[in-house]
Amino acid sequence: MTNHAQKDDANKVAIVTGASRGIGREIALKLAADGFAVVVNYAGNAEMAGQVVDEIEKLGGRAIALQGDIADADAVERLFAETRETLGRVDVVVNNAGRMEMAEMTMANVEVLDRTLSTNLRGSWLVMAKAAEVLEAGGRIIAFSSSVLGKSFPGYGAYIASKAGVEGLVKVLANELRGREIDVNAVAPGPVGTELFYEGKSDELVANIASMSPFERIGEPQEIADVVSFLAGPQGRWVNAQILRANGGMV
Repeated sequence: MTNHAQKDDANKVAIVTGASRGIGREIALKLAADGFAVVVNYAGNAEMAGQVVDEIEKLGGRAIALQGDIADADAVERLFAETRETLGRVDVVVNNAGRMEMAEMTMANVEVLDRTLSTNLRGSWLVMAKAAEVLEAGGRIIAFSSSVLGKSFPGYGAYIASKAGVEGLVKVLANELRGREIDVNAVAPGPVGTELFYEGKSDELVANIASMSPFERIGEPQEIADVVSFLAGPQGRWVNAQILRANGGMV
């Protein structure tokens, strides 16, 4: 029985969007360590996605890299079709891909809103909707929001609007999947120490942001990956329609 269970776990497949770097990369590595075959989705950087696949394979895991812009419905269809064709199934879908552009709420900046909603909100709709089509009982859909919703900083209007929408979609889809035993949740990180986060920030600004948490530090990508691992694994089966704010107590 033990061998059979291990075989089933080894056959499970997780799609992680935006997995070529940052938090997505750590999620892919963590789920691979948990025994999932991992689809490393990326929008444009094939080289970095390939490096994630290589790292997983060196550690004894299985992974493939698949390109696809989550805002493109046809690309999302291809992502799931190629996953099922190559790996045979889909068990967990983590929609980590997203964009963040800073812009004040002015008439001139409405295009920033359009681009942000296209990736973060439309993209989440498409990935979550397709996941709902193909997942079976026990499946997990994990979206990404942000703890910045609790701060309402100037310049984050488009980003906050998109992520507030994602949180709404999570709860609606969880109810629409009633009776199918598929969990739908979101992780809402606070500031996380990725290359993207540090880019363009002074040491003083980073220190100020770090001080917002009672832990007085920036989160680590691995800590967010651990939360995703919990939601994707057997211990997360009773968590549904929730937003997990992994921010060290920032809000």
